[in-house]
Amino acid sequence: MISLSGRGRPAFLASVTSADEAETALHAGADVIDAKDPSSGALGALDAEVVREIVERIAGRAPVSATVGDLPADPAKLVAAARSMASTGVDLVKVGFFGDADPRLAIAALGEADLGRARLVAVLMADRGPDFALLPHLARHGFTGAMLDTADKANGRLTTVLAADRVAAFVTAAHAANLFAGLAGSLRKTDIAGLARLRPDVLGFRGALCAEGRATALDPTRVAAVRAALDTDPLREKSVA
Repeated sequence: MISLSGRGRPAFLASVTSADEAETALHAGADVIDAKDPSSGALGALDAEVVREIVERIAGRAPVSATVGDLPADPAKLVAAARSMASTGVDLVKVGFFGDADPRLAIAALGEADLGRARLVAVLMADRGPDFALLPHLARHGFTGAMLDTADKANGRLTTVLAADRVAAFVTAAHAANLFAGLAGSLRKTDIAGLARLRPDVLGFRGALCAEGRATALDPTRVAAVRAALDTDPLREKSVA
């Protein structure tokens, strides 16, 4: 079973669009390879064949996650999308809940679906009134983790659309529900120290890893810079300062 909690420092999730980008991200220091199409929405799904190529290229050297797309909280649609993505061999299937409908029925249906070895991760949207009361419900239905992200990348990043105390409350609530807690949403390298102090298990990046925006190619130098920033202990920095 994949475990992303209890590591001491956040795992580095890098979103990629191809097997070549996955290799670049892995060699530059990413801990989790996340298959996603940034040109198709906040959680745009890549074609299943591309995801399979990513899984085959990584070959177990790191966990691979994949998003299922920006879909409504419709049980049948989400279960079908999750099954399709799980069939690619990924370790984690990420399902977004965008706050436009009560997702509890969909969460229950996903929990009952046969996804093989893949585990479920919920993504709540910081700019869509996220309901942290869903976290225990997610845990009861077999989800292994929850991430806080942003739906509209043009309206700012996680640290500007949600107050720090609310982000901290999400991490605390996820851990209380025995879920790993991940943070993402147009994060920059300068966000790392402050967010790391909240003790999330995962920090996710895409735009910060690209030279000219999240829809352009990964830059290995930028990936390595984020890796270096994550390797800096923010609590030690704070005490020394």
